Amino acid sequence: MQTITPTLPEIACINGVALNTAEAPLSADELRQRACSELLRQAAIAQGLLSNNETPSTDGVLSEEASSAIETLLEKNLIVPEPSDAACRRHHAANQAIYSTGERVNVRHILFAVTQGVDVVALRNRAETTLLDVRCHDGHNTEDTFAKSAGILSNCPSGAEGGSLGWLSTADCAPEFAKELFGHAEVGVLPRLVHSRFGLHVVEVLAREPGVEQAFEAVHGAVSMSLRQKTYITALRQYLQLLAGQAVLVGVDLDAADSPLVQ
Repeated sequence: MQTITPTLPEIACINGVALNTAEAPLSADELRQRACSELLRQAAIAQGLLSNNETPSTDGVLSEEASSAIETLLEKNLIVPEPSDAACRRHHAANQAIYSTGERVNVRHILFAVTQGVDVVALRNRAETTLLDVRCHDGHNTEDTFAKSAGILSNCPSGAEGGSLGWLSTADCAPEFAKELFGHAEVGVLPRLVHSRFGLHVVEVLAREPGVEQAFEAVHGAVSMSLRQKTYITALRQYLQLLAGQAVLVGVDLDAADSPLVQ
């Protein structure tokens, strides 16, 4: 009788430093996050900012010394110029809704909570199936499919109210949730899942109240900070690509990252 030995998950490495173990495989996003952190940790050692005796993280959490060294490393190596006044004015003119105040949205949602031990792939599949179902019925329900689905599926107490969150302002939401709701014109079931620290949301915007547009002078600081953050992210991505090009990577694809994921 032939004995089949199970294939163990591949251990991802950066220059021979393991990012995971065979017993604890990670998702592609988690691997990319650890790979970015490890690239920067090794660069900090190479530039004399961190001791050679620094022990690599086994759980993805950097030591205080490594975090401080990486911060110094990035300050030395990333060039992030201040955006010009002209660039700030162009950005403000093209994104006035973002810099308005007082905007409110009437929202309901179905939350698929990401909790410890949950099968994220199965959870996403349920969320996407639910999104497709409520979108198919959006606008021509004989019964309120969204409210019914919220009552059955949502991991939020609002499910008992058909998923209703009521009228919200940006101050009422987590930043990543607010980013998907405010500064847009969409009304109805959003065509995408909304990701937040709480999980995956199927979201319906029932109504919008526009905010009051702010003069450029009133929001110049926020505009400048936003552009500087975009420049920083671009510079960090390019620096990580440079480090990755000089390293030996096994079992991790950094090219697939939309943005650098660094703890």
